[in-house]
Amino acid sequence: MQDYNYLKGNCFEITMELSCCKYPPSSQLRTEWDNNRESLLAYMEKIHIGVRGNVIAARNGAPLSDAVIMVAGINHNVSTARFGDYYRLLLPGTYNITAVAPGYIPMSVVGVEVKEGKTTELNLTLVSETEVNPTTPSISDSPTATSANSSSADTSSPGEVSVEKEQSSNLAIQPQDFRHHHNNDMELFLQKFSSEYSSITRLYSIGKSVQGRLLWVMEISDNPGVHELGEPEFKYIGNMHGNEVVGRELLLNLIEYLCRNYGSDPEVTQLVDSTRIHIMPSMNPDGYDVSQEGDVSGIQGRNNSNNFDLNRNFPDRFNFITDPRQPETIAVMNWVKSYPFVLSANLHGGSLVVNYPYDDNLEDVIGYSRSSDDDVFKMLALAYSQENSQMHNGHPCPKIDPEFFSDGITNGAAWYSIHGGMQDWNYINTNCFEVTIELGCYKYPLAAELPKYWNENRRSLLQFMHQVHRGFKGMVIDSKDGSGIPNATITVDTIDHPVTTNVAGDYWRLLVPKTYRLTASAQGYVSVSTYATVPKNGVEIVNFTLTRMTENPSPVQDPNVKEFKSLIKQLSGESGLDELIKNTPTQSSFRYRRYIEVSEYLRGLTLNFPEITSLHSLGQSVEFRTIWALEISNNPKVQEPSKPKIRFVAGIHGNAPAGTDMLLEFAASLCINYGKNAAITRLINETRIVILPSINPDGREMAKENECNSTAGMTNAHGKDLDNDFFGNASQRAGELQPETRALMDLIQERGFTLSVALDGGSLLVTYPYDKPVQPVENEDTLRYLATVYASHHPTMHLSNTGCSNTGQMGIIPDGVLRAAEWRSHMGSMKDFSVDFGHCPEITVYTSCCLFPSAEMLPKVWTENRKSLLRMLVEVHKGVRGVVKDRNGKPIAGAMIVLNGGVRVFTSEGGFFHALLAPGLHNIEAVADGYQQQSQKVSVSQFEAASTIIIEFDMENNIFGLPRELVVASAAAAMTALVITACIIWCVCSAKSNRQKDGFHRLRQHRDDYEDEIRLTSMGSKKSLLSNEFQDESESDEDTLYTNKL
Repeated sequence: MQDYNYLKGNCFEITMELSCCKYPPSSQLRTEWDNNRESLLAYMEKIHIGVRGNVIAARNGAPLSDAVIMVAGINHNVSTARFGDYYRLLLPGTYNITAVAPGYIPMSVVGVEVKEGKTTELNLTLVSETEVNPTTPSISDSPTATSANSSSADTSSPGEVSVEKEQSSNLAIQPQDFRHHHNNDMELFLQKFSSEYSSITRLYSIGKSVQGRLLWVMEISDNPGVHELGEPEFKYIGNMHGNEVVGRELLLNLIEYLCRNYGSDPEVTQLVDSTRIHIMPSMNPDGYDVSQEGDVSGIQGRNNSNNFDLNRNFPDRFNFITDPRQPETIAVMNWVKSYPFVLSANLHGGSLVVNYPYDDNLEDVIGYSRSSDDDVFKMLALAYSQENSQMHNGHPCPKIDPEFFSDGITNGAAWYSIHGGMQDWNYINTNCFEVTIELGCYKYPLAAELPKYWNENRRSLLQFMHQVHRGFKGMVIDSKDGSGIPNATITVDTIDHPVTTNVAGDYWRLLVPKTYRLTASAQGYVSVSTYATVPKNGVEIVNFTLTRMTENPSPVQDPNVKEFKSLIKQLSGESGLDELIKNTPTQSSFRYRRYIEVSEYLRGLTLNFPEITSLHSLGQSVEFRTIWALEISNNPKVQEPSKPKIRFVAGIHGNAPAGTDMLLEFAASLCINYGKNAAITRLINETRIVILPSINPDGREMAKENECNSTAGMTNAHGKDLDNDFFGNASQRAGELQPETRALMDLIQERGFTLSVALDGGSLLVTYPYDKPVQPVENEDTLRYLATVYASHHPTMHLSNTGCSNTGQMGIIPDGVLRAAEWRSHMGSMKDFSVDFGHCPEITVYTSCCLFPSAEMLPKVWTENRKSLLRMLVEVHKGVRGVVKDRNGKPIAGAMIVLNGGVRVFTSEGGFFHALLAPGLHNIEAVADGYQQQSQKVSVSQFEAASTIIIEFDMENNIFGLPRELVVASAAAAMTALVITACIIWCVCSAKSNRQKDGFHRLRQHRDDYEDEIRLTSMGSKKSLLSNEFQDESESDEDTLYTNKL
C-alpha cells in the first residue's frame, strides 16, 4: 500500500509496526498509547514541511486541477487537486519548482527556499497558450445612491444602452465555436464551463424529461449558489419546442460570452455582480433529439416525447387545460416557485417578434388581452426588439408570412390566442414577468447561419437582462427585531398585481418611470404606504418598516429565545439548510446493519455521547429482539414538557430497511456535530428527538438485499403486517395485538409528541393521514403542508414524476404528496393511530423506488433525504405553542386545546402545549373543567418559530349548564321570594294572635300569679303562658266568664 500511495497518488506513506503482540489484552492498551502518543503527534506535524500553494489561470483566476508540480533534481511529481491546491513535502533546502498544465505556458520559480519545520507558500499563475489579451476599458464608478425619505435611486444598471456599453461589447471576447450542440454535446459544454469558471458558475438540474434526460440550468453570479439580499434573479429558457433551436444555441453562446468576459468587460462584470442569472438552454431535450436540421416551419420534435405541446401545458387562468401535466412542465413550475425570479424570457423560433401577456382570453378568440402591467410588458418587449433592427422593423418573415408587428412587439392574444402558456402562468402565479421571444423565421437553421443569429441578438439579450434593474426594490422589515418579513405583499395603487417578499424580506417590482403609491402589508402587521418615483434609468430603493399589531402584546423576549427564533428563520430560508449540510459533512461507510449491529451501534452512540443520548427498550419482538428507542437532547433522562418532541421511526416493514440505516446515520451526524456546529447544537438543546431505527427487527432478518419488490420480511415473525395492527378499539382487531405494535402504541399514547416521521420504501413520495378509507380529515391543510415540506426539500420527490413505474406507482403525483387512502387505503395504520390516540401528526416517507436497494445506493438515498430530515427538526418548532394557567398563575395540566374547532391536543405537566399548523390565521380554544372557555387567534408563518401564547383561565361561568349570571340572578330572586313569603306568614300569624288577645284577658287573682307570669314570659315558655286563665275584655271587668285550665 505504501508503494502504491507514493507511485499513484500525491501521498507519502510509511508502515509502522507498533507492538510485538498483534492483539494484546485490553489492559495493555494504556501502555501502548503512552509508548506511541508523542510519536504519532510528531509524525502528523511533518505534513507541514515543504511547499504548498495554488495554481490558477491568469485569464480569470479559475483554479487549475491536475496541473503537475515538478521539482528539479527529484524524479517524483505531484499534481493539483480539484481546487488547484497542491502540497509537496520537501526537506529544508533551496529548490527550482515548475508548474505545467495542458494548454498553458509552464511557469518556473527558481530558488524556492524551504525552512526547517515551516511550510513555504508558493502560488503559481499560468497563462493560456491561446489567450487573447484585449485592452480592458476602465470600469467607471457607479453613481452614488441618493436618499429621499425611505427610498433611494440605484442607476448602476440603467435600462438604456450607453455608448460605453456598445464599445465595451465590441471589445469583448466573442464566442468562437458555432455549431448545433446535440444533447450529449450540450451537457459536456455546460460541464466544461462550470468547471473552468467555477468561481462564477453553478451547474444544476431541475428535473428530468419524459425519457429521463436531465433539465440543466447554468447559474452565473459572483456568488453562485447563494441568493444575495437585494439582488434580483433572472432566467432565460430555450428550446421549449424541441425543433426551435436558435434559442438553445444563443443561450450556450451567452454562457460562453458571460464567462469569458467576466472581470475584463465592464458591462458583463456589472451584470454578473449585480444579478443572479439562470440559463436553461433546453426545456425539451427529448423533442430536440428527434428534430432535423434545416426544418423551416415543421412540427417534428416540437412536442415532448409524450406528444404534448409544453407551451399549452401550464395551468391557465380559465381552467381550459385538462391535459395531464408533463414532467418538464412540473419541473419548471417547481423551479420557478423555488427562486425569487423577477424577469424571464422564453426563446422560440418561427417568427421574429417579442410576445407579451396575456396569451389568451375567455372567448378564445384573437384580440388584445391586456394585463394589469401592460405598460411594463411593452417596455420590456421594446428593450429587446429595439436592439434587433430586423425585429424592430416589424416585417419579420416577408418571404414566408406577410404579418406585421409594430416595433417588433405584440400582445399574445392579439397575435393568436392560446391557453396554458408559460408566460401567462409566470405572471399570474409568481412574482416573475416573462415574455416570449421569437428569434427567427427558420426553426432549425443550418449551423452556418448561427453566427448571424448571435450578432443580431447579442445586444438584445444583454439589454433585456438589464431590465431586471428597473422599477422599485427594497426590504420589508419588522420594526421589533429588524428582520426581514417574508411573504409580505407590495401593492401599487393603480395596478391590480401585487408582488410578495422573498424569504429574507426583499422584493422587486418592475414598473415604467412614474410616481406611484406603494403599500406594504403582512399578516399580523400594520400596513404602511408611501409615494415614490421610478427613475428613467435604473431602480428606486424603497424600504418599508412594519409594526406588529398590538392587540395581544407579547412579553419581552429572552435574548436566547430571540436568538433561537432567528436561527429557525435562517434555517427556513432558501439556503439555510444547504449551508448547514455543507458545514456538517458525513463520513459514514453506508452499509446495511442487521439487528446485532444496530444494537451495538446504538450502544456505541450512548457510550461516546452520554451527555446527550439515552437508550431504552420499548419491548421485544415476537422472536425476543429488543425494540430500541434512542433519545437525543441536552437532558435526555429528564422530562421537559416545554420542548417539542419529534419521533423518527423506521423499519415497520422489514423488507424496506434503508430507513433504518438512514436514521442511524442521522443520529450519528447529530451527535458528532453537537458542540461543533452552532445550529445543530442549538437544535438538540431545544428539541427532544426520539429515534426508533427498527420496529420490526424480525422481518428485517428475513429480508434480502437488492429485492426491490419482494414481500419477504415485510411482516413480523407471526406473518402480520404491523401497519395493519394499530387499532385503538379491541373490537376492531381481528386477532391478538402483536408485541411490536403494543410497544409502539404505549409510546404513542404517552402523548407529548409534536410530530412523527415514519420512513418506508418502495416508492418516492410522502403520504399523510388517513390510511382509512372514507375518513374525513379535520386538519388536512396542516397534514398536507407537513408532507409537502418534506417532499419539497427532496431533490426529486417534489417534481411529481418520481419514475417508480416498476413498483406500480401511479403517474403524476402533484408535489410528490398524497393522502394515504388515495394510494393504498387500509385499516390499522400507525399514522392513523398516532393522530387519533396520540394527538400527533405523522407522515410516511417512501424514500426509494426499490424496497431494499443495494448498499451502494445508500449514500444517494441519504444525501437525497438528509435535508428533509433536518427540515423536520426545524419544522417541529413552528405552529403554535403556549402555557395554560389560572388567574393565580397556577399551570393547568390536561386542559384541552381545540384547533380551528376540530383537532384537539392536551396540555402536559406545567400547562404546556404545542401544535403544528399550516401557515395562516388559526382559532385556538382552551377548555378545562371548572373554568371559562378561552379563545385566541394566532398567525402562523412558514418561516418563523412558534411564539409562546399565554392562556389565562377565569373560573367556570356555567353552573348546572346555565350561565353563572342567570343562576345567580335566579338564586337571588328565589331568596327574595322566600324572605317575602316568610314575612307574609309572620304577619298573618301575628294578626291571628292579636285577634285572640282582643277576646281574652288573663284574670289577675293574686299578686303572686302576676309575678309568676312575668317570670315565665321572660323564660319564653309558651306552655307556661297557655296554662294561665284568660278573661274576655269585651265584657265588663266585673263579669267573669270562665277559667281555662290546661
